[in-house]
Amino acid sequence: MKKLLNYTLIGILAFIPIVVIVQIVLFVKDMLTDLFRFVYGYSDNYFVTFLLFAASFAVITYVGHRVSQGRFSIIAAFENLIERIPLLSTVYRVTKKLVNMIAGHELHEPREVVYLEYPKEGIWVPAYVTNKLENQYVLFVPTSPNPTSGFAVIVHESKVIKSEMSIEQVTSFIISVGADFEKVNEINKLPH
Repeated sequence: MKKLLNYTLIGILAFIPIVVIVQIVLFVKDMLTDLFRFVYGYSDNYFVTFLLFAASFAVITYVGHRVSQGRFSIIAAFENLIERIPLLSTVYRVTKKLVNMIAGHELHEPREVVYLEYPKEGIWVPAYVTNKLENQYVLFVPTSPNPTSGFAVIVHESKVIKSEMSIEQVTSFIISVGADFEKVNEINKLPH
């Protein structure tokens, strides 16, 4: 009976990644279907709907190209307008910084990953370095399995150990709850 339950649990765990991927695909499909219905509502012609989608794709791609080169005045004007609205300016600025940090657009400061001794001595967690102020690190400590949830801390540089993991590797480590750990050799560098 114990082996049967064990095999059942292993089978359930084997299906979890598949179910997650299926849920993501269904979510994206539902979003695209809703968008298609919204656009199709303006014109009952599939050709016109396709043209609207193609034009939208072209405009978004063009804006992305211009923004990546730093030459798009409409976005700059929008940002200038948003900066004048107290609550929206804070939300916009923080959101933009987070997106830039995760996407790697903050080229003047490389993104780093460090280990932080938390919640007690001898236990180490990976953290994203979000800012440095002299000898102080501002860290975001993500929680498994969702790397977007967690908490921010400020610690002295002597309290962290630098990691060779990239942002993508540590994110994979967090999402997989430690199962995907590419830098196993780093474990020996951590104090016990």
